[in-house]
Amino acid sequence: MAVVYILLVLFLAVFVAGFVLLVLGAINFNFSNSDIPPGVDQPVKLRILHICLICTAVVGKILENIGICSQLSFMRYIQDRTAALGDPKLLIKNLRFEKVPVRIYQPKVPPASQRRGVMLFHGGGWVLGSLELYEHICCFIARESESVVVSVGYRLAPEHKYPAAYEDCLNATIHFMKNTEHYGVDPANVIVCGDSAGGNLAAAVCHTLAGRSDLPKLRAQILIYPGLQALDFNLPSYQQNRRVPFLHRKHAAFYVLQYLNGNSSHMQEVLEGSHIPLDIKLNYRKWLSPDNIPEKFKVQGYKPHVLLDCTTEVFEKVKRFCEPTLSPLLAEDAVIRQLPESFILTCEYDVLRDDGLLYKKRLEDNGVPVTWCHLEDGFHGIINLLSNHVLSFPAAKRGADNIV
Repeated sequence: MAVVYILLVLFLAVFVAGFVLLVLGAINFNFSNSDIPPGVDQPVKLRILHICLICTAVVGKILENIGICSQLSFMRYIQDRTAALGDPKLLIKNLRFEKVPVRIYQPKVPPASQRRGVMLFHGGGWVLGSLELYEHICCFIARESESVVVSVGYRLAPEHKYPAAYEDCLNATIHFMKNTEHYGVDPANVIVCGDSAGGNLAAAVCHTLAGRSDLPKLRAQILIYPGLQALDFNLPSYQQNRRVPFLHRKHAAFYVLQYLNGNSSHMQEVLEGSHIPLDIKLNYRKWLSPDNIPEKFKVQGYKPHVLLDCTTEVFEKVKRFCEPTLSPLLAEDAVIRQLPESFILTCEYDVLRDDGLLYKKRLEDNGVPVTWCHLEDGFHGIINLLSNHVLSFPAAKRGADNIV
């Protein structure tokens, strides 16, 4: 019996040691394929957070390989467990708007007049993110701006493909705009807001509602490092920040493919730009050209990309990338001219930086007032670290204060 016990202990020790070595090897591989730019404030903090993210992804992949759960399920589980919940100054309720789960944040202090309403769509590449993960951001905005914030728990990919997330955000927003009196909100002062994929959804919803005559006009759109197009993954910011946490260039392509059809088999074509026919790319060149990006953002690490054509087979799989509800940068000028006042936040060390810069130019060219906040020491996802205690960043607070 003692021999069996010893063998069992040895087996477990070898298994644990092997597991640890496997995790450490995967972490080292992923970490060596990432860059921490020298211009980031407090780079050590970013390294620590990046290692935590890699650990979660690696352990999730191992659990998936041995049949316990999917990597995605594990990552969603961990992100929700690390979320900060509640705020004593707010009333927080879980409801459903047109079958879409929402969480409403209302200041407890009685208002002097009707409040502002903010529809908030979380980020996460249409694949991650949740009401729980974004609670601290919603609490901050509701508390500091004395607004009613509605956080939308839209359906996630790849289980629910495009346009599920967009439809959920649109339907929830329309429901709220028709029922603002129930929440003490001024119907003429409703804003759509989102970060990353949520910024994409906010822009798409704003475009759709701009042409509606049966609803009050949206007061503004707030877009926080939004992803606004899927035609060109070789813009200057994609080249310069291709390996910067928390959003690598290849991850950006992977996420949008997951949202589109749950299939990343054509990721290489998307990355090299051979997924869209040349004539279509040339047609949109007037809006997507790197020439529209200020020169100071192209000084280092950028080489003009050769335009490639694509096969009919590949384009058939990804042609919906050209729909403005997925790529808001491709909306016609007639739609852009109807948009409300806009706020755009970009980060220097972010692959999506140039999406924001290109959209800013399109809005300004069409007479839409734009407030632009650029975090020169910021990186993708930094606003999520607003209340991250010792691992928070000064740029996160600056950005959040600008949003408020």
